[in-house]
Amino acid sequence: MSEYTINVSEVEELQTISNVTELNKMFAKAQSTVVQGGTVVLVRRTPDGAVYKFDELTTEEDLENYKQTVLKYLS
Repeated sequence: MSEYTINVSEVEELQTISNVTELNKMFAKAQSTVVQGGTVVLVRRTPDGAVYKFDELTTEEDLENYKQTVLKYLS
């Protein structure tokens, strides 16, 4: 089973600069992973460099909900 990792700090940076194109590319890869039965893992890096997983998305519905939350104010 495949896994695709999304660093939410990168998502937040892309939101800040309103880079919807890169966000959509990220979500397209994530959707491909979920459709193939894989898992999308949301991680965050702490200032000291540690990485921790705080959520997993395994269904298209969960991924779409997350995507809508991310893109909510960018359209």
